[in-house]
Amino acid sequence: MTAPPSSTREARKFRPPSSQAQPRFAGIPSFLRLPVYDDLDAVPAVDVLLCGAPYDAGTAFRPGARFGPRAVREASALARPFSAALGVDVYDELRVADGGDIAIPAHDAGSALAAISARAELITRSGAIGGFIGGDQTVTLGALRGIQRAKKKAFGLLHIGAQSNCLGSAGEPPDSSNALRHAVEESLIRPDFVLQVGLRGPYSSADDLSFAVSHGFELVNMDEVRWDLHAVVSQVRKLVQKGALYVSVDVSALDPAHAPGTSFPLPGGMNTWELQQILRALVGAEIIGFDVVEIAPTYDHAGITALASVSIVHEILAALADTRRSGRPAPSSHHAGRRGRRFSP
Repeated sequence: MTAPPSSTREARKFRPPSSQAQPRFAGIPSFLRLPVYDDLDAVPAVDVLLCGAPYDAGTAFRPGARFGPRAVREASALARPFSAALGVDVYDELRVADGGDIAIPAHDAGSALAAISARAELITRSGAIGGFIGGDQTVTLGALRGIQRAKKKAFGLLHIGAQSNCLGSAGEPPDSSNALRHAVEESLIRPDFVLQVGLRGPYSSADDLSFAVSHGFELVNMDEVRWDLHAVVSQVRKLVQKGALYVSVDVSALDPAHAPGTSFPLPGGMNTWELQQILRALVGAEIIGFDVVEIAPTYDHAGITALASVSIVHEILAALADTRRSGRPAPSSHHAGRRGRRFSP
């Protein structure tokens, strides 16, 4: 990460304007009301760069996630910098900016994945963390490819979603239903360092999770989340200790009552508070990238899915900020207690 801002003036370049200086309903929308640096051939001096990934040609059911980044920017009017749960002002610790939208061909999966991976690689090589707002789950594969090229090694994955995204068979073209299968087959992620949270049926067959199970993924279904949220939070905290981690949140992890605007809605999911608790367990993690995907605003006329997505991005940033404040990330052998004020499980 970059050094802390050298002056108050410098710090203001990478934080949202005061609502007194610019009302929340005014100005050009951006992710979390942050300044926009949309030169796709460069990366500004930031810790985190949020990029739109408007691609949904890989969707397994309802299209429309290409409009996700725009909806999240609109919903960001209510974004605020201070995390009450962690007691940290995100922008006191991190420089964050809106990196604009990646230039993605709408109907060419190969070119789309290449564009996403190129942007992810450039951001990672700069020392910043890329946050990708999608877009369908195929976006995750592109980001993982780029980060792996920059890091030259496989890493862990926390995937929060309703489905495992490991369907199909070897050699099939990538799409949202098999994106994580491709990530394993391409050695982008370590199968023994994958935790999937929020999985639920009904499934097409008893074999839908066979790839994940046979490759050693740690699976937490939705019933387990509801029965013992504290245990799930503990599992995430244990995962954090293993090393570098990519975080992917598919908003279909949320119940359609809380996120109706998604490509593949499944009843029986989390509520927004439960997802927030899980994300707060990421304090101390060495997060090397993240995404929030499957936001399809066309099916949500009240805009609550985009609002939830803003909250998801803020929770991840707050975890990064609290980690930085606490003098971490720690090496994988670190088992010390957590620091910082917390009100969540």
